[in-house]
Amino acid sequence: MSKLFAALLFGFVSVAVSEVFFQEEFTDGWRNRWVESTHKGGEQGQFGWSAGKFYGDAEKDKGLQTTQDARFYGISAKFDKPFSNDGKSLVIQFSVKHEQEIDCGGGYVKLFPSDLDQKDMHGDSPYYIMFGPDICGYSTKKVHVIFSYKGKNLLTKKDIRCKDDTLTHLYTLIVRPDNTYEVKIDNKKEESGTLEADWDFLAPKKIKDPEAKKPDDWDERENIDDPDDTKPEDWDKPEHIPDPDAKKPEDWDDEMDGEWEPPMIDNPEYKGEWKPKQIPNPAYKGKWVHPEIDNPEYEADDHLYRYTDIGAIGFDLWQVKSGSIFDNVLITDDEKFASDFADETWGKSKDGEKKMKDDHDEEERKKREEEDKKRKEEEKDKKDDDEDEEEEDEEDEDSKKDEESSEEHDHDHDHEHEEL
Repeated sequence: MSKLFAALLFGFVSVAVSEVFFQEEFTDGWRNRWVESTHKGGEQGQFGWSAGKFYGDAEKDKGLQTTQDARFYGISAKFDKPFSNDGKSLVIQFSVKHEQEIDCGGGYVKLFPSDLDQKDMHGDSPYYIMFGPDICGYSTKKVHVIFSYKGKNLLTKKDIRCKDDTLTHLYTLIVRPDNTYEVKIDNKKEESGTLEADWDFLAPKKIKDPEAKKPDDWDERENIDDPDDTKPEDWDKPEHIPDPDAKKPEDWDDEMDGEWEPPMIDNPEYKGEWKPKQIPNPAYKGKWVHPEIDNPEYEADDHLYRYTDIGAIGFDLWQVKSGSIFDNVLITDDEKFASDFADETWGKSKDGEKKMKDDHDEEERKKREEEDKKRKEEEKDKKDDDEDEEEEDEEDEDSKKDEESSEEHDHDHDHEHEEL
């Protein structure tokens, strides 16, 4: 569903035509535009449609939600027509909310060629670009930016950290025709650079000269032992010596305990291992640097950014704990339109969502406090009841003992009376 719009530039009438290749806000009828994969069979998770537990707008914030734990997820949508980003920017943008406090799972999208088999889409289906957050435990919290190039999937060399809270966050990737890129999170730049520097698209421009070798007489030692330095005659002293203040215990029996030896102590005169002092090495030539030559296998490519048959977008995920919500998917060649679209969608919802979550968290906090208070009161009441029962038992026991004592006294009295 492409859409054309015109922009006036620099105050004079000049029409710059930009294009929106795909835009999805998951409104009514979204299922008609998306196809779920069945590749994993019974392990394939089902997508729902929800704004989640907290949101800025109950209807506008509805998105695609994972609904089953420990499942593979696959869903994709094809564009009205395939396109190429030759000579123009490519912007991939979407939002994701991990309100389930995701422990391990992906939250990224993939851009596919037009021949994608949507029903059979899976992890090995060829794709052009994979972009978005990936979280697993404490160690993996990164934004993936993976490009396919000549049959290989190339990971970025940079560590781009993703958001790991439960709010909705916006992820934007911009790939420009000058072979530069930019990653934005929440409409703010997080990382940027060149494709050639931050991915291994090409062989290195320079390599070490295979014919070059360090000369045998090349001395890299900056300092050497002073050949004129000698060890002092009184240097060698034992590290430990018998304690001169120790005395043999008076009750020590040589026959029973063996020959008595004083304990050892650190020798105050011990100087350690002797080493000659260091002097500058007159033959020092510095660190040898392996000379480099042009790499004969290096071939420049001015079109690292370019893909010629972009035809579909999809979510191909594995999640241990489900509940992630995806929304506001956009593919365009206009960076400003993408930024404005972000402000009009995610930008207008984020504050209301956060307030609703904060209110929810506050209610939960109060609820926990009430439950804790009630539990403590119940424990106290139970403890008081137990103490009362113990006191009653003790009173009963004392009363019983008094009765037994009284009966014994009466019995003795009767016996004495009989004897009289």
